[in-house]
Amino acid sequence: MWENFNIKTFPAETVVFCDGVFQKDLSTIKNTDINEKYDLPIHIIYVGNICDENNLNVNINVENQKVFLTAKIKNEKPAFFNIFIKNAGKNSEFRGHILLENNNELNCNFIAQHDDADTTILIKTKLLAGKDSKSKLSGTAIINKNCDNINSDVSFSALADKNARIEFMPAQRISAVPNTADHSAAMFKPTDAQIEYLRQAGLSGQESIEAMKEAFINDMNLF
Repeated sequence: MWENFNIKTFPAETVVFCDGVFQKDLSTIKNTDINEKYDLPIHIIYVGNICDENNLNVNINVENQKVFLTAKIKNEKPAFFNIFIKNAGKNSEFRGHILLENNNELNCNFIAQHDDADTTILIKTKLLAGKDSKSKLSGTAIINKNCDNINSDVSFSALADKNARIEFMPAQRISAVPNTADHSAAMFKPTDAQIEYLRQAGLSGQESIEAMKEAFINDMNLF
């Protein structure tokens, strides 16, 4: 399964979802409850095709826990994907790398909430937007009072067909002094020099597009 989705695994306690459905047999944490201290990091894996509404809630309440999310999903029908992250575990961190491939209509809403000091939530989302697709990506970082020395990053980037429509809605609600608080949205567009280089290397037009796509997603690295 991991080979099919090109998921990089590592020693961890796992929570696995495929096509939006929890996979108990593939998970070492059988009830999706991550609120106890594990010696290993926790790896949440969310892969496959989605449609309709899909929700993922991540609540971290223990100290010194590392939680990683790898999500690689796509849709051929209208879909909603909501991720709610709350980190109240001192010195705990959440790192999420999300790859979305939209071929229809896709609405994504990410909320990253810090409920204690010395917490980390970093979410990087990449979107591949197909022809005539419509994408709406919103992300809100919430830093509550007395949550000092936190690290927050909610970022979006997209590689889109020229006929795709994309709307980014980044937001921050900051009530304490963070260590870092980044928020960004960007479009990736190949340069003429890059395209010409690939053509001189003998790649066809479609092969060049695929090479650019691979370059766009190739840095999906959790570490």
